[in-house]
Amino acid sequence: MEEAFLHFIWNFQQFTSRDLLSDSGQKITVFHPGYINTDAGPDFKNAKIKIEEVIWNGNVEIHVNSKDWIRHNHQLDDAYDNVILHVVWKNDASITRKDGTIIPTLELKNLVDDQLILKYDKLLEPQEEILCSKFMDSTKPITIMSMMDKALVQRLESKADKIFREIAFTDNDWEEISWRLLCRNFGFKTNAFPFQEMAKSLPIKILKKEAGDLHTVEALMFGQAGFLEEESADLYFKSLSDEYRFKQKKYALNRLLDKHQWKFLRLRPANFPTIRIAQLAALVVSQPNLFSLFMDFNTISELKNKLVIQHSPYWIDHYQFGKLAQVHTGKIGMSSIDNILINTVAPLLFAYGIHKDDETLKEKSMKLLVSLGAESNTITKRWNAAGISIKSAFDSQALIELFNTFCLKKRCLNCAIGVEVLNQR
Repeated sequence: MEEAFLHFIWNFQQFTSRDLLSDSGQKITVFHPGYINTDAGPDFKNAKIKIEEVIWNGNVEIHVNSKDWIRHNHQLDDAYDNVILHVVWKNDASITRKDGTIIPTLELKNLVDDQLILKYDKLLEPQEEILCSKFMDSTKPITIMSMMDKALVQRLESKADKIFREIAFTDNDWEEISWRLLCRNFGFKTNAFPFQEMAKSLPIKILKKEAGDLHTVEALMFGQAGFLEEESADLYFKSLSDEYRFKQKKYALNRLLDKHQWKFLRLRPANFPTIRIAQLAALVVSQPNLFSLFMDFNTISELKNKLVIQHSPYWIDHYQFGKLAQVHTGKIGMSSIDNILINTVAPLLFAYGIHKDDETLKEKSMKLLVSLGAESNTITKRWNAAGISIKSAFDSQALIELFNTFCLKKRCLNCAIGVEVLNQR
């Protein structure tokens, strides 16, 4: 028996509630089980319970065994003095408050339907990574949609928290945090870290000063990325290297990266970090005011058009310095633009909405995700196999969060879908 399951049983009163008696034979009537406490202290707050002829308002503590109260030293904690009922699976000890008064205990072991326990065990059978997939056909669509809404908001809030932690190191500079977030996402998962370190070592205010010259912006980025340290006969490399040496001294830049920290293996040439840096440089020259670009757009197509840029001519027939390659377009692909919108713009809008207490910005973030196509990856494919239709980035982002935060951790009792499965008869 798990304590989390007992929380579910008590919260939804999934036990025989007629003729309830405490360990001392007192008659118990539950008017309200209370509200789940997510902070320190008793498990349920503000319960309303009648014990014999007295109606009590207070807290409820849940344990598998009564002795857990003593193991957790609740008898020494003032926060547990207002517990009005101790709910346990097995009553194996008499429990008292700090002042020595006895707390009534309700044992559930003989009050819960065996079928409910069997269904819970079946739900947690490790046959599928999405444990409720075998119950999905019998789950109400509204339950699935409401849980997806909750998961999407939770995902955006989590990303916003990361932004707030990072922005504390930028003197609350939203332009700088936009730059750092954009850089990290330009590297996808493979090169997220070196892109992030490059951004930290090269403030956007410096790039904005040089935004009139793509050659200089490229020199600063490739230099800070560690790509200009070697010798090369390539004329473009030499020109960037010379420019970087001058600007590095001018701005007193400290380089954090070496070339070997960038990953090329198993990447398509179009996603080589050299190409991504060249595209990023062209984007900064074209749109140096990143924060306003991401905040003030009127339509998605307008924003996408501003992100469709082409890098410098050198990179049209190169993927790396000094190595000729097949000619390619040099434009940022639509999938990369969608990645920027999903992982940079949407979280930034949501975070700034929290910062300014502006619900319209948070809604704009979610509407942006609704307007974008669904992502396709191993997680979304699992949901497709479970019978879930994924129509937009809103759906895919929600289901990614649901899988990572609830399914993988077997938090079925904190998920509306899992709760409905257990409540089904």
